[in-house]
Amino acid sequence: MNFPPGLLHIAKTHFPERSISYCLKLWQETPFCLHVKNPRSTKLGDFRYRKDRKFQTITLNSDLNPYQFLLTYIHELAHLRAFERHGIHHAQHGPEWKKLFQELMEPLLTDAIFPRDLLVPLKLHMRNPSASSARDLFLMKEMSKYDTKNPHSKEVFLSDLSPGNTFLLSGRKFRKGETRRTRILCEEVGSGKKFLVSRLAKVQASD
Repeated sequence: MNFPPGLLHIAKTHFPERSISYCLKLWQETPFCLHVKNPRSTKLGDFRYRKDRKFQTITLNSDLNPYQFLLTYIHELAHLRAFERHGIHHAQHGPEWKKLFQELMEPLLTDAIFPRDLLVPLKLHMRNPSASSARDLFLMKEMSKYDTKNPHSKEVFLSDLSPGNTFLLSGRKFRKGETRRTRILCEEVGSGKKFLVSRLAKVQASD
């Protein structure tokens, strides 16, 4: 099968080099449309099943480092295969999806693909994968080491600030409050309005 030129460009640009042949093989088994999107703050990737379409669509954020891009690609592909096998009668992140995600990831969990410092948190994550890898603080912090960083950037994870510290997010100033599971209650300085912000949000400390 010939690969679409756009797919080959995405593969060579975004995947770890040694994972490309495997990822293309998975596409051959279940062809779909793959698009790279501008960064979205609410998600790393996306899959939505459309029964009226011959080819389904997966989107991934353009700013993901190669290892996060690969993990998100497999995450979304597992959704596609779950719908192909089980139709709409399964939970979005239920046991059917988890089993497929684990099966698809298994051949990649080697130090030939991922750096060794990522394999420990990644293998732990894959024992019971969550709806989003962004909920796994240990994994995301390790993954972030491979992001392309501006050497002058003062961005940090919100989780790394102490309660009461102020920070800037999207040009607005907030004060960090109490942690509630995967989100942190933050108060906007000036308005007093309170918002739940992901503990993995990248913010600029202002203290």
